[in-house]
Amino acid sequence: MLQSIEGVYKNGNIQLSELPFDVSESRVIVTFLEPEKSKAQKQIMRFGMFFGHKQSTEKDFEITEFHGDTEDGLNWS
Repeated sequence: MLQSIEGVYKNGNIQLSELPFDVSESRVIVTFLEPEKSKAQKQIMRFGMFFGHKQSTEKDFEITEFHGDTEDGLNWS
């Protein structure tokens, strides 16, 4: 009986996603599928998503710049 089980080839080893049913030893044929292309990471924010009537200025970014928390006891310099 033929069985197909998905797995992953990595660093010379094949890791099966499940054990084959009722097989302790057998010949195998390994077929390499197209490698998955790395998916673009989801962005939490994108340019222009908070656009309103007023554009941000350089001064707005200077105001929001993080300079450390003086109460956390860490040296942020």
